[in-house]
Amino acid sequence: MTVANSIPTFSPDTDPLDVIRWALSAYPDLLMPSAFNLNGVVLLDLAVRAGYAGEVVFVDTGFHFPETLATRDRLVARYPELTFVTLNAGAHPDDGQTMPELHQSDPDACCAARKVQPLQAYLRQKQPSALLNARSREQASTRADIPFVEEGVRVKLNPLAHWTREQLEAYATEHDLPVNPLYFDGFISVGCWPCTRAVRPGEDARAGRWAGKGKTECGLWAGEGRL
Repeated sequence: MTVANSIPTFSPDTDPLDVIRWALSAYPDLLMPSAFNLNGVVLLDLAVRAGYAGEVVFVDTGFHFPETLATRDRLVARYPELTFVTLNAGAHPDDGQTMPELHQSDPDACCAARKVQPLQAYLRQKQPSALLNARSREQASTRADIPFVEEGVRVKLNPLAHWTREQLEAYATEHDLPVNPLYFDGFISVGCWPCTRAVRPGEDARAGRWAGKGKTECGLWAGEGRL
């Protein structure tokens, strides 16, 4: 998909609010997927400040930490102007969607079945022209070059592309945002509990995801099935 309107001259120092405001004007049907990590919580607050009042879509894989689900609930209470959608609500490890140990034997297949496919199916139903997401360049080497506006099957808008972890933390503190408590225990990026560990000093923010499995992305943002 091509970008609907000409892109303004954004620079690395452009305020994410300006990117979001432009995105809301260019793509009124904008939709936001989120896993409620630090980046996602900051983006939610910025989006509301910019005037976003659409959907926030979360996929319940059945393997989320209780702290992640509790963070979602706190955000639902804090932002009544948003519509929070949970796909696969109530999923659990023994629900029959996948073999119980698939996350160990084939994590790509587990992510595809429990996370990527439900969101892809929802997007085929909704047909948004663009997605507002919270990825940033500092998170991992696989994200080191993402722009503010990224073309593909759908336009992907990355307002936090150039923000550092320090900037995100400072914003969250200043605005008293409900950050997942696991973050403060070293879980800088939180996914499913079988495949997430705390990040060690000097590692990428996403180094704790699928550690030792040769995998850095769930498949939503990279690979053949990317959004």
